[in-house]
Amino acid sequence: MIDSSIRHRIDPAFNAIGRTLSSMGITANQVTITGFALGMMALPLLAFEMYYSALLMGTLNRVCDALDGAIARDQGITDVGGYLDIVLDFIFYSAVVFGFILAQPEQAVYGAFLIFSFIGSGTSFLAYSIFAAKNNLTTEARGIKSIYYLGGLTEGFETIITFILMCLLPAYFWLIAAIFGTLCWISTAARIHRAMTTL
Repeated sequence: MIDSSIRHRIDPAFNAIGRTLSSMGITANQVTITGFALGMMALPLLAFEMYYSALLMGTLNRVCDALDGAIARDQGITDVGGYLDIVLDFIFYSAVVFGFILAQPEQAVYGAFLIFSFIGSGTSFLAYSIFAAKNNLTTEARGIKSIYYLGGLTEGFETIITFILMCLLPAYFWLIAAIFGTLCWISTAARIHRAMTTL
């Protein structure tokens, strides 16, 4: 929901850093994979309840996620880059929730609900992008992307804030998961409605 409104504020700084990294020969895919490796380190850290360390790894993952797009805009956006970015992001998101489940097995039902909600949100988002491309629909509301980005209540910014809150307030993981999962389903319903009225 907030992603499109903050793009113009954060993009200039990340684009400048991206151009510098690009001039050094660093590719967007290298940053994507590095960010994924850092992010996946959060899973065992969460499992052992090392929440602040997990938050650091998750933050580095999100920084890399912003930088790979900036580098791609300088070097040229590719299909494989867009594919890796999306797939590895969703694996990371689910890994964070799985890490909390390992740390708090008594709250597993809330973690399962959140991953269940990610499925609805992710598939409604990705399926729309397929048919948007087929119908030549485009948008740059969230910057230049390799696919059509359909917004909602729960986008990247809201997901990051949710993970931060979980790490800072792990005792309330169950409540945060329940609230964010519900918001994901509201987004999913809105996206389905949007698809049925525009495609």
